[in-house]
Amino acid sequence: MSSPEDAWYFNPSPREWPPLTPRARAFHASLPGYAPTPLVDAPELAAMLDVGHVLIKDESARFDLGAFKILGATWACVQALTAESGYDGPPDLAALREYLLSRAGPDGAAFTLVTATDGNHGRAVARAARLLGLPARIFLPRGVPDAVFDRIGAEDAAMTVVDSVYDGAVDAAKQFVADGPGRLLIQDMGWEGYDAVPDWIAEGYLTLTSEIDDQIASLGLDGVDLVAVPIGTGTLGQAVVQHFRGTGRVRTTRVMSVEPDTAACLLASLRAGEIVTVPTASTIANGLNCGTPSSTGWPWLRDGLSAAVAVSDDELRKAIADLAKVGVASGPSGCAAFAGLTAALTDPARRSALGIDAASVVVALSTESPIPGVS
Repeated sequence: MSSPEDAWYFNPSPREWPPLTPRARAFHASLPGYAPTPLVDAPELAAMLDVGHVLIKDESARFDLGAFKILGATWACVQALTAESGYDGPPDLAALREYLLSRAGPDGAAFTLVTATDGNHGRAVARAARLLGLPARIFLPRGVPDAVFDRIGAEDAAMTVVDSVYDGAVDAAKQFVADGPGRLLIQDMGWEGYDAVPDWIAEGYLTLTSEIDDQIASLGLDGVDLVAVPIGTGTLGQAVVQHFRGTGRVRTTRVMSVEPDTAACLLASLRAGEIVTVPTASTIANGLNCGTPSSTGWPWLRDGLSAAVAVSDDELRKAIADLAKVGVASGPSGCAAFAGLTAALTDPARRSALGIDAASVVVALSTESPIPGVS
């Protein structure tokens, strides 16, 4: 990005929609180890940004995976397998596993779960496959940190590295699925003709947003003024808009997207008024290093966002340090939302456009734990 103006987009009239029911939450609550992740009230950060409350949704404690992605992956896997296998029971992981095992042939499982990833989504799909007793094949772009390979490998998934950026890894996963029977693509972005799975993934993320509502109420607050969400392809952003731009909320909530300035595909698309693909470059936020927004998330983000901001690696490093001071261990992608909050609320023009003042309640989603060897 060549100037601060290039790193900012503002929509003065975002839409609202009828609210969605977080129907995956009961399913997630049935999984071993489920608990709502903390919403950390950080007065030190509130003082720094001159607002009433800064609340950090800390996904480093999500199951034992240290990231929110498992919420979307498990729900989408169950929905996709139910649609493809003929299973007609409730959305229950153990029951579905038994059904799939009963259908396994002499050559093994009837289905293989496939995805492309630059980090946590692939690990989440691999974990879902392991819980379901299925094989997984994960495609990764070049330049992914060694720790990502170690984490996915620990889930017993097969991995293929593609000599390309993230979009190329997605293309390789698509081709792999097309080349063999029983291969299900569980991709967290949509394109023409591929929308059910990414929509199920976004629906799974509504568990996270509904937890925030409960936690806001437990703090004695009546709502949120601004939520900052990190964007890769935009599926989490889709869920955040669907939830917080729902009609009937006591307090009107604005949603702001945050991307690395080396891969700000959503910001570029918002400026263009249509989905565009941008060339990506190296960033410490490898989990957000995506060049094309999801077609399924695009209508929600285009119409429902109040703002979009791009941040540098230096701003990400500062956000990691700021969050650490209040006890939140965040990775380079996970800290992006707080980096974006800082970039927006310390700029008088941006702050004024968002309508933020000294009494405002703002939320940043810290979506992952630190990645060893990445800083």
